[in-house]
Amino acid sequence: MDAKQFLAEFGHIANAPGGVQRLREMIYQLAVTGLLSQQVEDAKSLLQKIELERERLIKKGKYKRIPKLEKEPLLVARNISIPKAWVWTRLLDIGEISPKNKLEDEEGKIADFIPMSGISELHKAVLVSEVRGWNEIKKGYTHFANNDVVVAKITPCFENGKAAVIRGLQSELGIGAGTTELHVVRMIHEGVLPDYVYIFLRSPYFKVEGEKNMTGTAGQKRLPTEFFATYPFPLPPTEEQSRIVAKVDELMALCDKLEAQQQKKRQLQNKLRQSVLQAVANAESPKELQDSWGRLAGNFSHLFAEAEDVEELRSLILDLAVSGKLLTPDMFSKTQTGKDVLTKIEHLRKLWMGKAKDQELKEAKAMFTKLRNQRVNFPIDVIPQHWQWVTLLQAAQVVIDCDHKTPQYVENGIHLIRTTDIRNGIMNLSNTRKVSDEGYRSRSRRLTPKAGDIFFTREAPMGEAALVPKCQTVCLGQRLMLIRVFEEVLDNQFVIYAIRSPSFQKRLSNDAVGMTVKHINVKDVENLFIPLPPRQEQALIVQQLNQFMLQCDSFGVQLRSAQKTAERLATAAIASLTGISTPQQEEPMKVPQTELKAPVRLGTAQPPSNMQAPLASLLARHNGEMGANDLWQRFGGEVDAFYAQLKTEVMHGWIAEPTGAQMLEKEAD
Repeated sequence: MDAKQFLAEFGHIANAPGGVQRLREMIYQLAVTGLLSQQVEDAKSLLQKIELERERLIKKGKYKRIPKLEKEPLLVARNISIPKAWVWTRLLDIGEISPKNKLEDEEGKIADFIPMSGISELHKAVLVSEVRGWNEIKKGYTHFANNDVVVAKITPCFENGKAAVIRGLQSELGIGAGTTELHVVRMIHEGVLPDYVYIFLRSPYFKVEGEKNMTGTAGQKRLPTEFFATYPFPLPPTEEQSRIVAKVDELMALCDKLEAQQQKKRQLQNKLRQSVLQAVANAESPKELQDSWGRLAGNFSHLFAEAEDVEELRSLILDLAVSGKLLTPDMFSKTQTGKDVLTKIEHLRKLWMGKAKDQELKEAKAMFTKLRNQRVNFPIDVIPQHWQWVTLLQAAQVVIDCDHKTPQYVENGIHLIRTTDIRNGIMNLSNTRKVSDEGYRSRSRRLTPKAGDIFFTREAPMGEAALVPKCQTVCLGQRLMLIRVFEEVLDNQFVIYAIRSPSFQKRLSNDAVGMTVKHINVKDVENLFIPLPPRQEQALIVQQLNQFMLQCDSFGVQLRSAQKTAERLATAAIASLTGISTPQQEEPMKVPQTELKAPVRLGTAQPPSNMQAPLASLLARHNGEMGANDLWQRFGGEVDAFYAQLKTEVMHGWIAEPTGAQMLEKEAD
């Protein structure tokens, strides 16, 4: 590697997600492969001196041998080379593995104790220890002393880079003990610098293979002593080690400065984005709103860096929409008010009660009883004068809580919707539990869910809502409620958007109870408010929000795609500079040839435009049905964008929910 090549690749690495951490790992890697400094001396004589010192210590009984591991051959990795002046060896051959501290007079002696939390993941961070009596910690813990080198052996501490050179122990003895989840090596010759060994243990060269060789079950994997002690160790001459350590320290300090600059830039970006979003939110006229939105759209690349940033925009748009600020005066109804809509709902509820029988009649009577007893305190949030604040109980035909009995699951049956199956206004049927027909009837005895009903979560998580999809039979799981509206006067998708708005979620949070797991009681759900515009304005708002949400989805996909591209460029750049992958880097994923067993078909709902429903438009031009891969190829773009668009169009009913869908990997040609 030369300076010109490094400078050419620097931007790709530093600006990628987690780029500074990649730079740090690359520095460790370059250090242990001899690419950070010039080689003059020869390390063979140093290795001979170490071997002589080791033999001397063995004869005096001051060195703990591991005969089984000493017999293991030294297997040098083929994918890495070191300077000719260096030699390959092992930690087992240049130091003592897992040494023990022995004191002649132990009574009353104190020593340092270091838990795993006292060892940092940062480069040469200060150790955090506490002083304890040596008799208290000498048994059952890992021993170490000043200038020993330690590395965490358990996941995820090993992968995160927890390692240290033991220095600055507070006790006069200069010894200590700590967590049992450490590997320790003690140098037996001053020609091997502990700081260089530390660099080796943090290098991708050691960590990548270490992760592959960990044993045990998930969450309890450990790096074997055999790997730690016998993995090939590149040993430079002592003077070379000193130069490498100095250069690494210098470069790590520069990485710290670079990271601080990036964090400051990110903070400024966040403040600027929030300022622009606030200007949009505070716009008092359509002209101000248009100007503020123009500044937002024109500076998107400067304001948004990660897909998560788009959620702020999504939240803002939802609040603007359900407070009427996205509508211009010419869009307001001239003939109807929210109060008129509420009057119509009350009329339809009476008609329903007149026709209802059996269980439906009971629910209708219960609704009237609750409404008579409801005490309403309207919120102070500003909405257009002709709108009306209503509670969910006032707006709904019926609001029903779930069956609180624990359901009996079956392998094949009817979808039981749990709170975890509802996210961001979408009901996900791909991983639901199932109940039998009998279980379904039992859980639906109060009211059978139908397409267009709203499922609302009271807990874990609280405040999510989604529509029951067409052509699917589902039932309520625990901690869910069903809200049914009169769709001729109240757009159920408008209700979903109102529930998802930050202003509603804030009111919901204020009414929540519980110390550890927040939840909301049934009566408090019934008393939650939503704004009620005329039906025509509801439709306009839903149309606007559908377009905005699609645009937000597109922004998110673009940002995720840009991040992936940056990560790939950084991966390629580091690989070209070091010749080895770092832990964050993944091998290029092989794209499986797949087929969706169920075809993709047009839904029953008519999309408002080809732009909003490009997949439905493609299906319409091909007799209303296509295979998923064929549809993706014609759609073009990233597969993530395709599936995000497909999910959106299914949600709106423009595309039918695939039934019996299954992805099968086909044999490669």
